[in-house]
Amino acid sequence: MKEWPEYDSNGDLPVGVHQATLADVIEHFGQGGFQRQAVAQRLTRIYDLTRSTEQVARFIVYGSFITAKPSPNDVDVFLLMEDSFDSNQLSGEAAVVFDHMACQNLEGASVFWVRKMAALGGEQAAIEFWQTKRDGTLRGIVEVTSRD
Repeated sequence: MKEWPEYDSNGDLPVGVHQATLADVIEHFGQGGFQRQAVAQRLTRIYDLTRSTEQVARFIVYGSFITAKPSPNDVDVFLLMEDSFDSNQLSGEAAVVFDHMACQNLEGASVFWVRKMAALGGEQAAIEFWQTKRDGTLRGIVEVTSRD
């Protein structure tokens, strides 16, 4: 079981990219009320659908789900995909994940993605960008390293 750092005064993880398995993420952030559990189930579904493509280079979770907020509305995900990934080749449920609006409406998840070659400033800079909140302050984010 992963040891998580304490939340800061805003209820966010400390700045940085915190690596964890999906099991550790669900165990830590998916407990509590019904809404948290429902969002955790959405995250698991999104993870499984994206991994089914065999093209995920890095899977990042950010936003309210990984905060102290009691009832996050959705889960926010950034995917860094392999350069050979072609979303036009997908069909079925996996295809929905790579259509931002469809995923938001059907899966209750906000998913953004880019191929590694398109990552401005490089792969790590693209990942670290998601630490920036709307107000310009920084927060910690989580990189899911494997299912368990």
